[in-house]
Amino acid sequence: MTQNTVQQLNGVLLDRDGTLIKDVPYNGDPDLVELMPGAVQAVARLRAAGLKVGIISNQSGIGRGLFTNEQLWAVNRRVDELLGPMDAWFICPHVPEDGCPCRKPQPGMVLAAASHWGLAVQSLAVIGDIGADIDAAEAAGCRSVLVPTAVTLQTEVAWAPQVAADLTAAVTALLDNASTPRSQQVAV
Repeated sequence: MTQNTVQQLNGVLLDRDGTLIKDVPYNGDPDLVELMPGAVQAVARLRAAGLKVGIISNQSGIGRGLFTNEQLWAVNRRVDELLGPMDAWFICPHVPEDGCPCRKPQPGMVLAAASHWGLAVQSLAVIGDIGADIDAAEAAGCRSVLVPTAVTLQTEVAWAPQVAADLTAAVTALLDNASTPRSQQVAV
C-alpha cells in the first residue's frame, strides 16, 4: 500500500517507548514514565475522531530477564493512567534472536490488532520513532508515520514514507489524510 492511497482510517497503533513516553531502556518502573510532548493531546484527538487507539511495543527486557511481566504491566498501567485506557496493548516479550513473528519489524502485532478489532489492516496506521515501527506497518500493508528522535537513524528518516516533526504533527497528518511532500518533511 502506498502512502498516497486514501483509505478510511479506523485505528492507530503507537509505539510506546520514544513515541508516547520517553525511552528509558528496559524500564520496569512506573515512576520513570514520562510522557512525550503532545502525547495527551494527540491521543485525545485520535479518540475524538472515533478511532481505536492501541500500543505495539517490543519489550525484550522480559526475554532478557531484566524485568518481569508484572513490572511491564505496571508501566503500561501508568501509561493508561496518564493517557486514559488504551483500546488494546500488543506486546512482544521476545529477544531478536527468537525470530518471533510479532516482534517489530515483523508485522505480527499490527496484524493481531486488525484481527482483535475486526478491522481491515489497511484501515490502520502506525506511528513510531524508529525504522522497525515503520517496517512493521509496511509489512502489514498499512500507513505509517515516523516521528524522529535522537535514536532515529538518518537512513530511517530518508526512506520513511511519511515523516512528522512530532506526535502532534503525525496525528494531524493521519487525520487530514495528508501525505507530506519529501521537501517539507523534517530532517534530524
